[in-house]
Amino acid sequence: MKKISTALFAAALFATPAIAGDITVEITNLTNGIYYTPLLVAKHGAQMDLFEPGMPASVHLKAMAEGGDISGLIADLEAEGADIVANPAGGLLAPGQTATASFMRGGRNNRLSIVAMLLPTNDGFVGLDSLPIPKARGTYTYDLLGYDAGTEANDEIINGGGMPGVPGIPADPGGNGGTGASGVTMAEHNQTVHVHRGTLGDDDPNGGMSDLNRSVHHWLNPVAKVTIHINKGMGGGD
Repeated sequence: MKKISTALFAAALFATPAIAGDITVEITNLTNGIYYTPLLVAKHGAQMDLFEPGMPASVHLKAMAEGGDISGLIADLEAEGADIVANPAGGLLAPGQTATASFMRGGRNNRLSIVAMLLPTNDGFVGLDSLPIPKARGTYTYDLLGYDAGTEANDEIINGGGMPGVPGIPADPGGNGGTGASGVTMAEHNQTVHVHRGTLGDDDPNGGMSDLNRSVHHWLNPVAKVTIHINKGMGGGD
């Protein structure tokens, strides 16, 4: 039986409830068969970046992208005085589902970031980095890409991995994964954070090159929709 990392389950236990606020953020999973591990949604200052395309992943981003562990990123955000909603879905966010996080206006935290591991992938994650939060009251919609952390080869082998530095995929929450794959690749050609090329998969549940089912797990960008409701504009105006 394949297992998701202990850190991932620990994050699921400590869900931060979404409460009504001046800013409401809705994250919708647009994929066919990919789940999000516990989401991390943060309102923070302009000096903070959870990730940066074209740059190597931090140790804490690597832990999130390979095993769903958001504890290190939470610590980074707390050190910067960020407002954080951890795990608003109360666990995994399934395809087609929406999670909601809310924040109050105020202070210097005027940027929004969102991350979660894409499961089953080796080190794929959905990400929004340091988006300036709109100032005027209204509803704003954004498409989010799936990124590759560049820290692990996309072998597409489900083996219960998930700890940083351990090859393989923790699990397929949907139960559509296979076993006995030889691996799609054992090399990562771009070792910086970059746009994910998606998974390949195959049709062989008991071998082949991939443990992923290409009719279920294959995806193209965008992988998420984010809707931001500004319920109160800057200055407190309705």
